[in-house]
Amino acid sequence: MTEAFADHFADIASEYATFRPGYPAALFAYLASTSARHDLAWDCATGNGQAALGLAPLFRRVVATDASAAQITAARSHPRVAYRVAPAHASGLDAASVDLLTVAQALHWLDRDTFYVEAARVLTPAGVLAVWTYGAPHLDDAQLDRVLTRHYTVVVGPCWPPERRVVDDGYRSISFPFAELTAPPFEMAVSWPLAALLGYVRTWSASGRYRAEHGTDPTDALAAALAPLWGPAERRICWPLTLRLGRRCQATG
Repeated sequence: MTEAFADHFADIASEYATFRPGYPAALFAYLASTSARHDLAWDCATGNGQAALGLAPLFRRVVATDASAAQITAARSHPRVAYRVAPAHASGLDAASVDLLTVAQALHWLDRDTFYVEAARVLTPAGVLAVWTYGAPHLDDAQLDRVLTRHYTVVVGPCWPPERRVVDDGYRSISFPFAELTAPPFEMAVSWPLAALLGYVRTWSASGRYRAEHGTDPTDALAAALAPLWGPAERRICWPLTLRLGRRCQATG
C-alpha cells in the first residue's frame, strides 16, 4: 500500500525555488548520452523543476511531475517542460514512452516499490532511470566547515526525517532493481554570500521541523556563529553528488 504523501516543503516552496543549488550542465549532458533516443524525459518529484530545466535543451519533451501542488506552482516555466501534479506511482504517462527518467534529490521521499513498478512500465526497452542525491554541503574553509557540519549533525540533526539516512549513505543502501550502469562522479559547486547559504539552510526539512517543535529558527544561531568567520563576500560551497542509474529490467510487481 502506498503511504500518504508527506509534503515537507509546501510552506517554503518559493524559498526552495530561490535557494536550492543548481545541478551541473555536465550531469545532464552525461545523462542524455546514456539514451539512444531523446524524445521524452520524465522528471519525477521535480520540486521546483531544477532537473527538468536541465533536461529541456536535450530532449524534445520533458514531463515534470510532483505530488506537491505548491512546488509545481513555484516551478519556472519552459516551452519544452510540461508540469503536472501527480504522485510518483501514477505518472499518467503511456507505457514504454520514456527514454530517460530522473529523480533528483527525492527518491528517499517516495514509496520506492510502487515507483519502481511505474518506472518499469513507462520506460522504453532501452530506457534509463537516473536517481541522484547529495548530503551535507562543504565550505572552502575548515573552520567554517566545522561550524556548518555541527549545525547539520548536532543542532538540527535530531530533526531530520528518518528518510534522510539513505541520503547520508549516498543511496547505497536502497534497493535498485534495474540493470545498473557505472556512473562517473559529479558535484555541485557555487559561490555564495552568507545570506544565500543561510537561505538554503532554512529550506532543509530538518530546519522546518526544528522551527515547528521549538518555535525558534535554528539558522539564526548558525548565522551568528558564521558571520565573524566568513570573511570574503562569497565562499565556494560544494556538494558531492551520488548518481545511480540503470536500464529497465522486468517489471518488479
